[in-house]
Amino acid sequence: MLAWLAGAAGIVGLSRARRRRVPGPVPEVGPDPRADELRRRLEEAKPLVEPDAADAAETPVDEAPDPAPSPAADERRAEVHARARAAIDEMRRSAPDEGGDPGGETARDA
Repeated sequence: MLAWLAGAAGIVGLSRARRRRVPGPVPEVGPDPRADELRRRLEEAKPLVEPDAADAAETPVDEAPDPAPSPAADERRAEVHARARAAIDEMRRSAPDEGGDPGGETARDA
């Protein structure tokens, strides 16, 4: 009997809680007063955004010529590639100890 009473009280409580959560119709509100202020500020800012003569004189990135490579950059690039090849060779030499095959290829996860 006590379980029936507890169940009934629970159902009554749930129905009351549900009635409180159901929202009523949303009252219609006029336009936001901040919208007019924002429109006014945007209109004031438009002349500031327009491109000027200084921007028009610049060359677009797509049309800019490629810079000539410098000898120092070529030497640095060759040095980096040589170090990378040495590191790869070192890894291939140590690969059989770490699960690579005898041909020097490292094991790949499939």
